[in-house]
Formats: sequence, C-alpha cells, structure tokens
Amino acid sequence: MGATRIIAVRHGETAWNVDTRIQGQLDIGLNAHGLWQAQRVGLALADETIDHIYSSDLSRAHSTAQAIAQHAQQPTARSVRLHTGLRERGFGTFEGQTWAAIAEQWPEESRRWKTRDPHFAPPGGETPTQLLARVSRTVNEIAAQHLGEHIVLVAHGGVMDMLYRLATQQELHAPRTWELGNAAINRLLWTPDALTLVGWADTGHLDDNALDESST
Repeated sequence: MGATRIIAVRHGETAWNVDTRIQGQLDIGLNAHGLWQAQRVGLALADETIDHIYSSDLSRAHSTAQAIAQHAQQPTARSVRLHTGLRERGFGTFEGQTWAAIAEQWPEESRRWKTRDPHFAPPGGETPTQLLARVSRTVNEIAAQHLGEHIVLVAHGGVMDMLYRLATQQELHAPRTWELGNAAINRLLWTPDALTLVGWADTGHLDDNALDESST
C-alpha cells in the first residue's frame, strides 16, 4: 500500500503541434486527429482500474483527460481534477512562434533553448530548472494523496520530459533519447522515496501519424 501507480499521458495532437509552433501555456485546443487520439487512449485504458484522473487546466490536456474519464470504470475517475502544476512550461515570448521563426529572430536564445541550457528562459518564461522543480513538487503532492491507488496524469510534452528525467535521474542538459508522443501511455511508480519508470511511450493504440514534439 506504500506506492502510487501512475499513468502519464501527453495530450492529443493540435494544429500547432503540426506547425511546430510553441504553445507553452497558451490555451490551444485539439485538432480532429487529436480528438481521435484522445478517444483511442480512453478506449485503451478502459479496462484499467483507475481511481482518479488529474489534468492540466489547458484545454488540450483537459479534453484528452475527459476522453479517458468517459471510459473509466471507477466513479471517482469520471470527474477530472484540474491542476495548474501540470501545465506546459511557460515559454514567454516564444509562445505563438514557430521553431524556424525563433531561430531567425532570436538566434542566441534559440541556441540556448536547443542546447538545453538549464538556466535559460525566454523573456517571461520558465527555465528547465524551474519546470523540473514544479513538476517534481506537483507529482509528489498528487501521488502522496493516493498511496495504494492508480491515477492518471494528463499533461504536456515538457511535463512528460521532466517525469522521465525524474524517474531515470537524467540530467536536464542530457540529450533526449526518449519519445514524447501525443496520447502515448507512460507508466511510473511513486513511493515516498522515489519515482521509478515502469514503461514508456506505448502507442500501440494509435496509428503511425502520432507526432513527437519535445516541448510544445
């Protein structure tokens, strides 16, 4: 009873994912394919005994979480709990810009972003160090309330990246070799002592067009 099982899901696809446009904390909804992905992940988890579902309050995550809740067996999982700690990284002035536009307008800032400088934040945004602290604090807060239970966390690419790094003790500047696909199923185990990885990037319930964006 001293552990919390976690399924972490990145939201379904958005038009801005397709355009490689930074969403950050802007509230961009799912596109038609993203809505389909949300239903597919909901069906894929329908046979799981899920006790509670938490989501970022941004609509692309909330819509994905609602699709999972729609198929949940447990009454406690049919109402999605919103948590701002699960929001995407704040990208400040980068939000709304494409990757190409960022590289053209802010070459030095783009370089620091692409090289994963732990202390770099676009003006008005968060550093990776700040994001890691927020995600760590949020998962610890939520998981500690549900020892012995099975929960779902629906969030964003940047949050998934930090969960993976926390569970595997990867440094913030380490190159990413793991996938962060839209609507992929990722499994972790939380105890008061550690967060550990159980399984990652299961996309068997999706077609081959699921996008993998690092942090949008």
